[in-house]
Amino acid sequence: MKQSDTRILTTHVGSLPRARELSDLLIAAEALQPVDEARLDALAAAGVRDVVSKQVAAGLDIINDGEQPRVGFQTYVSQRLEGFGGSSIREPFKDFADYPDFADIWIKRGMVMSKVFDAPLAQSEVLYKDLSAATRECDLFDAALAEQKGKISEPFMTAASPGIVCTTLRNAWYDSHETYVRAVAQELRKEYELIVQRGYVLQLDCPDLAMEWHGMFQNGSLRQFQDAVALHIDAINDALVNIPRDRVRLHLCWGNYDGPHDCDVPLEDILPIVYGAKVGGFSVEFANPRHQHEYAAVKKHPLPKDVVLIPGVIDSTVNYIEHPQVVCNRILEAVAVTGDRERVIAGCDCGFGTFAGWEMVAASVVYKKFEALAEGARLATKKLWG
Repeated sequence: MKQSDTRILTTHVGSLPRARELSDLLIAAEALQPVDEARLDALAAAGVRDVVSKQVAAGLDIINDGEQPRVGFQTYVSQRLEGFGGSSIREPFKDFADYPDFADIWIKRGMVMSKVFDAPLAQSEVLYKDLSAATRECDLFDAALAEQKGKISEPFMTAASPGIVCTTLRNAWYDSHETYVRAVAQELRKEYELIVQRGYVLQLDCPDLAMEWHGMFQNGSLRQFQDAVALHIDAINDALVNIPRDRVRLHLCWGNYDGPHDCDVPLEDILPIVYGAKVGGFSVEFANPRHQHEYAAVKKHPLPKDVVLIPGVIDSTVNYIEHPQVVCNRILEAVAVTGDRERVIAGCDCGFGTFAGWEMVAASVVYKKFEALAEGARLATKKLWG
């Protein structure tokens, strides 16, 4: 994994806005409706080329394929692995329930999107027998990267963590949550190893480590949630057994939506457990109003040696375009608490196209935000390197 050896590098979290026709076909395919597979593949390929070129043009260093071929950052798993069907029943997030008028505003947005709270569930043994969809996604990304040869520092590719799969795609087969999580981890291990073998840094998307405190585990105690986080981290480590830790980064967040978030678990309550993950970098929200102060947790619990911090310095839920000086200031704060400029890479709070149809920031604004991110990193570099 690259580090900011001579300047502050920039990256983002993964998902990027999709063209409407591509989103519509992904949503239809998820709903098991007949779709033109050739058209879907062509649109996905065009989407990958488009987002790769736009990331490069915006000045980002470490880029990905924007998850263009996927219907959702974790729900795609139900289409690649056997054993899923039906519909999960998920609890409304606590802040949706606590503020019903906010929930009403959310519903009235009228977003046509993929399955979020009614994703499929495990109805039989979960098995990853066919890696062709994952391989095809890598092929599309490689083709797009070839057109931008020499213009990026490093490619990465995302994959869902065992924990977020099992808290979203619920269990109707295994005898316990732990059994389910460990079974899914062993199967997802195949996709993780493929991604690294293809030459990408693997990013594990793990919002379950924070978000599910006000989701699946909202009716339990903090200790019970911390035990679940420890289980999910242990499952991750089992799945990464054959992958060097410096080829993996982990993304943690409290849910990618512009809600109240006043029920979010404090970072300090989970960070020491999360540090147990055998990864080389942690991507964490720090830009939004609820978590800007969380650097205090990193100061109290210092980053492990040789591990990179990828702080969110751009908010993924608002259409404000951050001023480059604001970005610079946030980067400098991250460096101050880390104590090492080389181990800070400037990132975003979360993705901009979490699910097909779930896009709170206009696509044109996203890339202007990326430009501000790149300019802010240049300003921070001048401060830090002179």
